[in-house]
Amino acid sequence: MVSKLEWCKKQKRGIKLVTPSESLYEAYMKKAKEALKAVKVNLDGGIVSWAISASYYAKYFAVCALISRIGIKSEIHECTIEVFEFLFKDKINRKYIIDLKRSKNTRIEIQYYLGEVRVDEKKLIQTTREFINEIEKLVEKLSEEEISLLRKKLEV
Repeated sequence: MVSKLEWCKKQKRGIKLVTPSESLYEAYMKKAKEALKAVKVNLDGGIVSWAISASYYAKYFAVCALISRIGIKSEIHECTIEVFEFLFKDKINRKYIIDLKRSKNTRIEIQYYLGEVRVDEKKLIQTTREFINEIEKLVEKLSEEEISLLRKKLEV
């Protein structure tokens, strides 16, 4: 049986090694922070479903920023999450990986299946902000040597 990671590597829009990019990192982090603002704007407007979607995208864009910084491209959400977990499960608290997966599933539930979801609005903003901050801390700690090792780990 092929692992999800191996499947992702074989997909046209799946996981690919590219040149590490500080400018892509910054662009994705800008999008993550804009999505975080959208969480608050939507909550203030009483639009909880879009606040939940914005929260997921804030986290997702932060992960895209992280993998761009080390030179990985992925255009499939499942694959982006998979490579994040594979490369960083020993470098980040597991709760962030679980939170990202849960956020994705909640977004899908309310966006496509019109599910009713109760949300603690303050907690939604807080956990989204915390997730982005944690990704920024991860990037700050990355050395060129560690980036090289992470890329090699993906090649195996």
